[in-house]
Amino acid sequence: MVNLEWYRTFKAVYETGTLTGAAQVLYASQPGVSLHLGSLESYTGYKLFDRSSRKMVPTERGKVLYNHIKDAIAKLEDAEQCFRKSTEKDKPTIGVGMCMETFQYTLEPYIATLPFDVIIKFVEYREALADLDKGILDLVISARKGQNKNIDYRAFSKERIVLVAGRDTDITGFESLAEGDAESLQDWLKQQTWYGTTGDMENLKMFWNVNFNRHPDFKCNYIVPNKSSIVRCLSNAQGVAVLPDFLCLDEMEKGNLKLLWEGKNPIEQTLYFAMRKKTIYAEEIKCISDIFEKKMPAHQSSVKQHIIG
Repeated sequence: MVNLEWYRTFKAVYETGTLTGAAQVLYASQPGVSLHLGSLESYTGYKLFDRSSRKMVPTERGKVLYNHIKDAIAKLEDAEQCFRKSTEKDKPTIGVGMCMETFQYTLEPYIATLPFDVIIKFVEYREALADLDKGILDLVISARKGQNKNIDYRAFSKERIVLVAGRDTDITGFESLAEGDAESLQDWLKQQTWYGTTGDMENLKMFWNVNFNRHPDFKCNYIVPNKSSIVRCLSNAQGVAVLPDFLCLDEMEKGNLKLLWEGKNPIEQTLYFAMRKKTIYAEEIKCISDIFEKKMPAHQSSVKQHIIG
């Protein structure tokens, strides 16, 4: 019978490209990695890698095997994280799902202060709510609600999707355009330097559709990893982007960003705490939810003071 550790070792070699890299990832010895890999090749009857002094290059059989086992191994590793024993007696571990930017803005500075262990997972809301139902996650921060009757949703804040500009952006005449002809306003906006995120233009598309009744017909000039990157890139620079307002508040207060336009029909999204109705982690969830409510109070009109003019 095959040893599951052989598959785990094979996956590590495939992803790191070297026996040394795999050994580091697995906290194992290089001879042990070689032994596992050799045993798996003997078991399958196929050569899985072409070996060289610098690189382990997967064969076609190796590629097929990797595609078959990678998701299963990932699920087993998730289970290991969720159910592993804590090094401290009776110290619980809870899983929390949210987007990366929300974590960076709210929970990241407080992680070291939490009296329990936490596993943070960056996921889209559909996957997050499915993981919540399965017990993989215990709390999800989401801007949408699902249909599962076993999940409780509690609204705690709102985010507004707005158009922001870097401090050095020339916004001469924008205010009069925003109150006038939609075509002239679109032309002005298309001439600006735009920032977007890798594979996620949902906010820009939604903002453009709500205000101009069409999809944006231009490409962003700069595509960066996430929304927090956009905030950092725009600070003290030229350019515009469509972002959730809470991510921009700190830089607005410093004068590094300007709230350019909330749109003719402001777009607001309610943020929810989602948790199972029967949870054994009510205390831990309350601890985290208190941090969120402290950092992200109910939407305030004070953001309007940052509008230009």
